[in-house]
Order: sequence, then structure tokens, then C-alpha cells
Amino acid sequence: MHDYRAPRWLPGGHLQTIWPSLFSRPWMHEAPPYRRERWTTPDEDFVDLDHLDAATPGAPRLVLFHGLESSSSSRYAIAFALAARAAGWAFTVPHFRGCSGEPNLAPRAYHSGDFEEVGWILERLRAREGRPLLAAGVSLGGNALLRWTEEQGDSAAATVRAVAAVSAPVDLTASGRAIDRGFNRAVYARRFLQTMKPRALAKWQQHPGLFDRERLLRATTLWEFDDVFTAPLHGFAGADDYWRRASAKPQLHAVRVPTLVFNARNDPFVPGDSLPGPHEVGAHVTLWQPADGGHVGFAQGPFPGDVRPFAEAVVDWLRRAA
Repeated sequence: MHDYRAPRWLPGGHLQTIWPSLFSRPWMHEAPPYRRERWTTPDEDFVDLDHLDAATPGAPRLVLFHGLESSSSSRYAIAFALAARAAGWAFTVPHFRGCSGEPNLAPRAYHSGDFEEVGWILERLRAREGRPLLAAGVSLGGNALLRWTEEQGDSAAATVRAVAAVSAPVDLTASGRAIDRGFNRAVYARRFLQTMKPRALAKWQQHPGLFDRERLLRATTLWEFDDVFTAPLHGFAGADDYWRRASAKPQLHAVRVPTLVFNARNDPFVPGDSLPGPHEVGAHVTLWQPADGGHVGFAQGPFPGDVRPFAEAVVDWLRRAA
């Protein structure tokens, strides 16, 4: 996948982003049956985790952290579930708060630098099961996972054997500016805000006065949304402070476990010139930066395409790295 090329019928970063998320295999009916579990968080909220049990006793568990406004039913999550099952592994998708189909209870939600929540989930799984863990994250979940790996340094190896991040916006300022401009703003930012704003307003109903409701209603960019909602609810001074402090790119040299950072250079959300170069990462980090792929696209084969091969390639990398 480091040299991925899109099929001829799927040209350009936008089409490579949109089409696979809607129409490529795996189909929704191919999703394996998850077993849902609810955990109470230290702040008396909850998170929901969807599990597949391992076919092979003692096999590793792959933990997948999903992207913005996503869940275990996303096409890429199904692809990872199928790849993990084929490898004989257990598989888990923890849902960030509010993403499992039920509003969470606490004032907080989730964000791109949510490494404390990532760490709590991974450490609890590792302690409970005693089996090796492998971890992957997609988009927002990939950046949050990388931030946890960076913060843990040498101690990360006590919890996970290897880590992979797919289409992670490791420079949130560059990604935020990209998504808030032109076509991206009209299509992607608008689509995200169509679900994010109602969830935020529901949070305001739970906790009146939590943020400036009228300002949120006027938000038409991700920067405006993050500045009024995401940043203040999670301890940041504003959107600029959040994007700067939550970005994984500046600390990739601190990673101490085998880590794959996999980004297409034509990703509409993650500008190619914002991606880290080999001189900006440590010896434990492998960079895959193919020219094609879009944002969490990477469809292969004849029309309508298949995203399972990219998940299989990531699973194979994790297997070999661990």
C-alpha cells in the first residue's frame, strides 16, 4: 500500500474520498455480528465498545479508533473487522463519546487530541484480557492514537505491540484550513456540521449555558465550531490552541513502539505538504505516503471498488511489526 495507485475509473482525491465511503465493498450486510459492551468512565459517563471475539485462543486483539462522526458501522471499520477475523484476531471498536447511537452524559464530547480517553480504553483492555494488543486509528482516531503513543513514550510498549494511523490529520491547523476552504467547505465541512451541530445542541439541552448557543448556530466552518464548542469544552483556549496542541506531527520523534503513519498525498483534508518527512519522525515510525487514495479511500479493483485490501495491508503490517 505504500505504492498504492487508484484504478483508472476513480480519478482524483475527491472522488477517491467520496466514492469508497459510499459505494465500494465491503457491503453493509457483510459486517460481522458485534458484541456490545458499555463501560462506565471515571467521570461517571459511559463509552460503548463493539467486540468480535478471537477465533484463535490467545490471539491478539486489534483495537480500532474511528474517525470524526463515525462508528463501528463505517465501511472502513467493517473492512478492518473482516481483516482481523481473517487473521484469527479479536477486534474492538471503542466509540468516542456520543458516537454509538446514544448521547453521552457528561459535558465533554471527544476531540482529535483525546489521548487520555484512548489510553484509558487501551490500558483497561490490556489489563482485563492479558492478551497482546495492536491498535489502529482512522482520521481523527488516528491522530488521537498517535498522541497517546507520543505521550506514553517507552511505556507504550507495555500496552500495545504496534500502532497504525490511517489518514490522520497530524497537522490539524493545515487540515482545518484546508477543509474550511472552497469545495471542501461546501461539501465536507457542511456535511460534518450537519451532524455535529445537532449533537452539540443536544449537549446544550443537557447542560444549559455550556457554550454560546447562538454563536454555534451561526458556525459555517470547522474552525468556528471548534472555537465555540470543541476547544472550550476540552480545556483549550480556542480553536487555534486546540489545533496546535492536539496535532501529532510535532512529537512523532517521541514514538517508541512500531508505528505506521499512512496518508495519501492527494487527501483533500490533509494537504500533502503538511505530512511529516523521514527527518521529522523517529526510528520507530514507518511512513506510507502514496500519491493516490484520498481520505480513507484506497479503493482497489474493478468498479465499484473494494476497500478491504487497504485494511488487510495495515493488518499485515501490524502483524509483521509486532
